[in-house]
Amino acid sequence: MAQKVENLSINYKTLEKFKYFKEYGNQELSMLEDLENKMVENYIDSPFYGIYIGDNLVARMSLYRVKEKYDAYFEPPQDYLTLWKLEVLPNYQGKGYGKALVDFAKSYNLPIKTNPRINSHAFWEKMGFQKAHYEMERDLGENPLIWMPEGVQEKETN
Repeated sequence: MAQKVENLSINYKTLEKFKYFKEYGNQELSMLEDLENKMVENYIDSPFYGIYIGDNLVARMSLYRVKEKYDAYFEPPQDYLTLWKLEVLPNYQGKGYGKALVDFAKSYNLPIKTNPRINSHAFWEKMGFQKAHYEMERDLGENPLIWMPEGVQEKETN
């Protein structure tokens, strides 16, 4: 069954749904704060995508487009997507929702970079992602994984 991925509106209803995803002990800005900040700025283009089952948001991610001039990963240099905070609620894991979100991101046919959570490497490998060659100044302690559409390769690191 194909899962419908939708762009999530930035409003308090979405904000309420995000509370179920709160990752405890997560050092990075939670999506909740992210959303509150964007609401204040009256941000129109939502970077948030999700899958609803009935009224429940069961899976979500953020997708940001990075401009070609900032591309330090791919050859030829080009716009690429950064996929963040892919998360599926525990009761819905293993049902293809994470894959549906990743497939949605791949449908833009742009390279994708993500920084996987601990213990999620197997999932990303299954989705066709590979470890980027680590470059200290660029990656700053992150271990990015990348996916490349046909005709794109990883930029050579020095």
